[in-house]
Amino acid sequence: MVVEFWGQEFNVNVILGCIGGFVIAVLASMFGFGGGPFMVPLMTVGLRLPMFVVVGSSLLAIFFNTVVGSARHFQFGNFDLIFFLVMFPAAILGGYIAPQIAKRVSPLVVKRVAVAGLLLLALNLLGVY
Repeated sequence: MVVEFWGQEFNVNVILGCIGGFVIAVLASMFGFGGGPFMVPLMTVGLRLPMFVVVGSSLLAIFFNTVVGSARHFQFGNFDLIFFLVMFPAAILGGYIAPQIAKRVSPLVVKRVAVAGLLLLALNLLGVY
């Protein structure tokens, strides 16, 4: 499928995007993370989209999954309202600022920062860090 964004055209494998997005959404809901650390590599490597498109698209893609997952965790009593009230404005602000930064710096720098963040996340999840 050909997608046009800001005057540029991209060829996107919709099947891979749908299957990958579904699997990531299921895992994110099960384990309680946003899904962004996995959506970004899916869109940059699997769908071959540039980082300035991926940043905003990733946030939009995980938004709905996060809302549904949060609602379900709230139903099960696994929800900290104070933490949510602190993190929500920070996430909105970060979602506004990050794409502006990503567009101004080299895509290679953005990818390296993303890799460093993913490595820290992986080490944290493994209990090493």
